[in-house]
Amino acid sequence: MIDRDVFPVDPWRLVETRFPAEDPGVAETLFAVGNGYLGLRGNHIEGREALEHGTFLNGLHETWQIRHAEAAYGFAEVGQTIVNAPDAKVMRVYVDDEPLSFDEADVREYRRALDFRTGILSRDVLWVTPSGKRVRLRDERIVSFDERHLAVLRLEVVVENADAPVTVSCQIINRQDGEDVYGGAPTISGKDVRGGSAPGGFDPRKAERISERVLQPAEFWQEEQRSALSYRVAESGMTLAVVADHVVETENDYTARRLIEPDIAKNVFRVQAKAGVPIRVTKLVSYHTSRGVPPRELVDRCRRTLDRVAFEGVEAQFAKQAAWLAAFWERSDVRIGARDDLQQATRWCLFQIAQASARADGAGVSAKGVSGSGYSGHYFWDTEIYVLPFLTYTSPQWARNALRARVHMLPAARRRARQLNEGGALFPWRTINGEEASAYYAAGTAQYHINADVSFALGKYVRGTGDDEFLYHEGADIAVETARMWETLGFWRTGGDVETFHIHGVTGPDEYTTVVNDNLFTNVMARYNLRFAARVVSEMAEDAPEAYEKLVDRLQLRPEEVEGWERAAEAMFIPFSPALGIHPQDSLFLEREVWDLANTPKEQRPLLLHFHPLVIYRFQVLKQADVVLALFLQGNHFTEAEKLADFEYYDPLTTGDSTLSAVVQSILAAEVGYQDLALEYFEQSIFVDLGDLHRNASDGVHVASAGGVWTALVCGFGGMRDYNGELSFDPRLPRDWPELSYPLRWLGSVLQVTLTRGELEVEVREGDPVDFTVRGAAYTASVGEPVRVPLAHQGPVIPGRPELGLQARREDGTLLSASVPTTSAIPIVGAAGE
Repeated sequence: MIDRDVFPVDPWRLVETRFPAEDPGVAETLFAVGNGYLGLRGNHIEGREALEHGTFLNGLHETWQIRHAEAAYGFAEVGQTIVNAPDAKVMRVYVDDEPLSFDEADVREYRRALDFRTGILSRDVLWVTPSGKRVRLRDERIVSFDERHLAVLRLEVVVENADAPVTVSCQIINRQDGEDVYGGAPTISGKDVRGGSAPGGFDPRKAERISERVLQPAEFWQEEQRSALSYRVAESGMTLAVVADHVVETENDYTARRLIEPDIAKNVFRVQAKAGVPIRVTKLVSYHTSRGVPPRELVDRCRRTLDRVAFEGVEAQFAKQAAWLAAFWERSDVRIGARDDLQQATRWCLFQIAQASARADGAGVSAKGVSGSGYSGHYFWDTEIYVLPFLTYTSPQWARNALRARVHMLPAARRRARQLNEGGALFPWRTINGEEASAYYAAGTAQYHINADVSFALGKYVRGTGDDEFLYHEGADIAVETARMWETLGFWRTGGDVETFHIHGVTGPDEYTTVVNDNLFTNVMARYNLRFAARVVSEMAEDAPEAYEKLVDRLQLRPEEVEGWERAAEAMFIPFSPALGIHPQDSLFLEREVWDLANTPKEQRPLLLHFHPLVIYRFQVLKQADVVLALFLQGNHFTEAEKLADFEYYDPLTTGDSTLSAVVQSILAAEVGYQDLALEYFEQSIFVDLGDLHRNASDGVHVASAGGVWTALVCGFGGMRDYNGELSFDPRLPRDWPELSYPLRWLGSVLQVTLTRGELEVEVREGDPVDFTVRGAAYTASVGEPVRVPLAHQGPVIPGRPELGLQARREDGTLLSASVPTTSAIPIVGAAGE
């Protein structure tokens, strides 16, 4: 899945041995560095050819009027797209006035590496000029985890075999609207949506393109070796500033000159280099953004950041970065025995989660983090379902910050619920500023399950950390307002003596089946949401009466509401087909025809790029796990037999066109016994970006898939569950893995869990004793007293993979049959040549 000649196996680094001339966009993503607030794509310092010269700041966005072909009441009206901030990565090198340009240069040696332990992206190059001068360059960059607003870039140039004039041109370029000295079209919010790979170039996964100027210049100046640019975003009103310092260290003679314009700042150093005498240039860059603070104030904030860094010294920044990451790996590293290839990919994925979330600090975690412009920089349910589990059990403060982003969205979510005639609050399907930005409601707004996803993540966080303080003072508002929405959205039906609660007109996680009745995932998760809200309110009334009274006053909460939530949860309709022995994905899912994926040409995948939605909607075919995801998240409500039957039915229907799917399929495959298939799905998920398996890694890291890798390891192969706040293990170690070991934080205690084929060990490294079960047997581990549980097996084993059960019959007796949509061969009357 990955070219090992170019990317050799290294457990702690991603190394590139050849310049990526053919597909630079993927490498730009793979070697991006960020901290959750600031992200720099893996562009080379020469600043020349690139798919996207990306510098992204979490939450920095432009707004634009959505133009619907046919508008209707309640459609999202204002779109949002991430803004590509001014690019400060450029440090161009000239020798004898000849620039280093990889498309022409004689490069004898090349090596680039991203070190997961130090956070340093480094590149080593040996360049031989046309006149025979051997020039060795080493450049390094970090985006600081400790200093949220800081990036450090440093470059060393040595002409090894001759004296030569060397110029280093350091620049800040507003590529959003301006052009650099090489000209060319500016990059506007990522790639043009017309640049996709599908027929006609359509690809909804890419960012929107805005033709008008986005960044309006404000204050700009230079003082000695410090340059500043600042802007106001045209429509959103956001502001940003970037200030760069430059430090030159060399025994060679040099001069400096400056240039400043609204869209470019240059600090150019001309050096009379002696053979073998190094030239070192360090560039310290600070970015600040705001939703309303004047640009001048942001410039002052950048100044203070750089003044503090100058006082501490450059080496201190690299030392703090390494120390920060050492602590991160201590609480996060998942170790896979004897599989350095998977170890490398796992650590790359975990490092990407840190780069997407560590310093988001309440701004949310977008689908691409700060590594690219894909999906326009929007936040989805990805954060709550795929990223927050890792954060909750390794870095709970980051999870708390991500949940606070949803708290901040509550006012907009309340407005959205009222607009859709519902009570409480309805979170947006995709957003940056809290307002709904999904222009296609069928696969967007209709995914009401976002409410339950947010509440589910909140419940997991609180039960796993014991952070009742956050729950009582902020989180409870989410629980109450989302439960209110479900009670008004659903309705009651009476059949005989039985009352059932139904939810109609929604879309589940599977976006190939939209606007349906009684989507199983939605109903199951809504049931959780209603019960969780009722439990939270009851606990607060008993355990925190003062906070409870404030909640009642703040939300005008009535006791009968809680009773209504409990009643609706108990009566929630859960679809089931006795004829097929499975849970239908929705009330009409089984009436559709079956899509024959096995005989669908590869060139027609993913389906969303080759078939009209109406074609796809008529079939039983899944973009991603839907029922199967419910089996995992709410697995304590399904029997083992039900899980096996459901998995065997839906797995052959699942395209995997979404990168969110393979990790979930891996977890359930491991649980029900398809262990080889579980490993296959796991490897697909772990190499989604490293192997560019979906052909869109160039748009940015698939952060949710990276988060899902941790869940697949810990919950899939490690067998960890925490239903109802009770920790349990039922391992499924792959047969060629000798060991799997991972840390886990549980209610303030720090655990180390180590799994081998014959034993599970749980060690408490710090904190209180921890109760847990292993395959139903209860244990307690404490500091100095680890628990070792012998394992007779690693769960059931079923060979192969499920196949379509086409001999099965529906409830009405009709036989299931599979087909692939084809174009009619009937001639079109009046066509050319007829």
